Amino acid sequence: MNPEDINKSSNSNDEMKKDQSVKTPSSNEKNEATSVKERNDVVDLSEEDLQLKTDLDMLVERIQENNLDLMSSILTQLKEIIRTSTSSMTAVPKPLKFLRPHYSTLTQTFESWSEGPLKVQLADILSVLGMSYSDPSKRESLKYRLHGVTTDPSVWGHEYVRHLAAEIGAEFAERQEKDSATDDLMDLALLIVPFFLTHNAEADAIDLLQELGAIEKVTPYVEADNASRVCLYITSCVNLLPFPEDVAMLRTAHAIYRKFNQLTQALNIAIRLDDMSLIREDCEAAKDPLLKKQMAYILARQRIPFDMEDEELNDALNNIHLSDHFHHLGKELNLMDPKVPEDIFKSHLEVARTGLGSSGVYSAKQNLANTLVNSFVNAGYSNDRLVLVDDEKSSWIYKNKDSGMISATASIGLLQLWNVDMGLSLLDKYLYSSEENVKAGALLGIGVTNVAVRNEADPALAILSEYLETGSTKLRATAILGLGLAYAGSNREDMLDMFAPIVTDVKAPMQLSCLAALTLGLIFVGTCNGDVASTILQTLMEREEAGQNDNWGRFMALGLALLFIGKQDLADATIETLKAIEGDIARQAEILVDICSYAGTGNVLRIQKLLHICSEPLSADAKESERSAQSLAALGVAVIAMGEDIGSEMVTRQFDHMMHYGEPFIRKAVPLALGLLSASNPQMRIFDTLSRYSHDNDLDVAYNAIFAMGLVGAGTNNARLAQLLRQLASYYHKESNALFIVRIAQGLLYLGKGTMSLNPYHTDRQILGQTAFAGLMTVALAMLDASSLILDSSHWLLYGLTLAMRPRMLITLGEDGQYLPVSVRVGQAVDVVGQAGRPKVITGWVTHTTPVLLHHNERAELATEAYTPMATLEGIVILKKNNTEDIEMTA
Repeated sequence: MNPEDINKSSNSNDEMKKDQSVKTPSSNEKNEATSVKERNDVVDLSEEDLQLKTDLDMLVERIQENNLDLMSSILTQLKEIIRTSTSSMTAVPKPLKFLRPHYSTLTQTFESWSEGPLKVQLADILSVLGMSYSDPSKRESLKYRLHGVTTDPSVWGHEYVRHLAAEIGAEFAERQEKDSATDDLMDLALLIVPFFLTHNAEADAIDLLQELGAIEKVTPYVEADNASRVCLYITSCVNLLPFPEDVAMLRTAHAIYRKFNQLTQALNIAIRLDDMSLIREDCEAAKDPLLKKQMAYILARQRIPFDMEDEELNDALNNIHLSDHFHHLGKELNLMDPKVPEDIFKSHLEVARTGLGSSGVYSAKQNLANTLVNSFVNAGYSNDRLVLVDDEKSSWIYKNKDSGMISATASIGLLQLWNVDMGLSLLDKYLYSSEENVKAGALLGIGVTNVAVRNEADPALAILSEYLETGSTKLRATAILGLGLAYAGSNREDMLDMFAPIVTDVKAPMQLSCLAALTLGLIFVGTCNGDVASTILQTLMEREEAGQNDNWGRFMALGLALLFIGKQDLADATIETLKAIEGDIARQAEILVDICSYAGTGNVLRIQKLLHICSEPLSADAKESERSAQSLAALGVAVIAMGEDIGSEMVTRQFDHMMHYGEPFIRKAVPLALGLLSASNPQMRIFDTLSRYSHDNDLDVAYNAIFAMGLVGAGTNNARLAQLLRQLASYYHKESNALFIVRIAQGLLYLGKGTMSLNPYHTDRQILGQTAFAGLMTVALAMLDASSLILDSSHWLLYGLTLAMRPRMLITLGEDGQYLPVSVRVGQAVDVVGQAGRPKVITGWVTHTTPVLLHHNERAELATEAYTPMATLEGIVILKKNNTEDIEMTA
């Protein structure tokens, strides 16, 4: 048929259409209309396209003739035309377009043929055509693909393979519901995965295997050039997956890192899994002494109890030289000169000059505020101009009254943080003081100075254990907490025998039992230790209900909850047991165990459950335990969401609703939740919100908002926050309790003169420090009842923050262990997940010479090719010198 005939036919059909009466078209008429449209389209074809269409029509006719002698060559020719077709990204390839009318004919022909090689060849073609023409719910591409096709699916191109992968996932889900076999789907998926991995589509490969529940099968197909991208995508998916899928993903990433001998990255994954057997395997696999030492520094940052055969390695593991490294940072940044509280308060800038530190006469509360601020600001520097300047009776310690002496003496331990020898020598003389509060403060100070440092001589245990059984309640309480701080995360079984009798002694003061339970939680944090859990549960059953109403009870509940940090479903049995126990503490423990077991996971279902608890209306005569449960649930929303940026942003909006419509006991928890969500990460949106809450009519809300402002800005020296806190000092100059909290927040803002962080996440914000989290939770619970604890006589609980304190530094060491200054670029971290090639991981960088400080969202990279870092550039990093030849080849 020539073009003129086609035009005549088209015109005659148009006239016939006009003459038809209005009625519902039959199927024959629909087909005729379709064919007319297609014939009209033919008019617009080029000569080359018209020839292609004619050839394809002819090949389809030949297929229907069933000439077996020619059939194989016909199918091969048809397959070659389809495979070699090219088109733009937005257009359907011409052969697929021209074969559309013949799809049903070809499927009928396929069904009529008997099994054999020719039918397999036709199935191959139909699988490709099905991508464009078939009903997606029928998954015909996959149907024909599984019909014995042996051709590599990658020959049909990327779009076909992606379409096939989508159908595999849908088919697998359907078969899983019916308990049908899925082996053929798995075999096909393993043909597709290598294609994805070699064509910059690592995300598609991982998603496919994740849908099939076989993510571990990706490991053999990963190559050295795409291993880092595969692992980056895998680890970024973990927070979006439920248990146990998240664990399977992490174990796969670990296996890939081990396959390519990237042991420090593998160790980081093992730490996230909290699997001591994997940690041990990774450490034993390291043969390079430098690599082993670097791994020791990584373990020390997470405070994992571990022993190595070499004394130098054990020193690194035990943080023996952490104080020296911190002092080196201070010297290089010119920060060794001590500051006094007035340097922080800048009272001359305050509008009302009658607050703390602005008058000549100091009250006991003003002195206590100055003491705590002085210790926070000069923490770890081993010097100050307030507490350590005088040993006489007229010293600063004795300018405090009653319990204020406890915090004043303990502040020596914070000033000597990580410097155990110096701290013990300075505190020793106070152990013989006739003033009980001074002696109690010395006991707590010994625990504080030993935080994060393990010493084979166990000086903290030797001194503090003497006061566990004898002495006043005050001495015993500070000795118990001191041991908890000194041995947090140590997992020492001998400590259980020491503290279990205090926990279970129903005749002991509630304060001692609860602090002992908290200490056990700190020591065995994240271990799911059954003996500790049963000890605390047994005590909850035996304690009289009158004793359970004590405001210290929440710390016993927290001690139990800390055992299950990040353990998810492993805490279910304990939660069920708590439901059977009566009393306020059990109700609080039930919530705390639940939120701690999902801490940092971003689990949406758990967050929804906690929001539901917060939204339940309570009657006017509701029990205190029900009110406490709601305030803890509000805190728990932040605890679960804190590890994931999108989740954090979403729950921040929920907190706005809670502040508008929530009950008072929920509203006072919300500022603390925001503080935990953004510790040492001063986002303007969050601290402006907290600034509004700090003027709330409910003083409990205001106290917690002010303290949360300190948490958010901790160690950042943020100028905007400093200005807001100075304004609050003027606003509350007549409200002593509020002003006291303002001063604490100011001290936290300049923590370690701006060199420390309270954020529990480290290593590119991938790993949750369990002991750091435990310290933050301890202080957050104390602030929930600030009036009877922090603002009364238990302000020394603030020293729980020392567990979360760590230098936000990058220090580089040479192969000889000496400090090695090198140029590094420091900039904002960029999310490069799923990007092909080697994109820049930082932006807006500035070049510095180490040591340098890293903010929450910052990352560093070496600006020289002379060295190779043994780990992520964060904390203490060992650099290995590259060979000159390697550098020249790279250039």
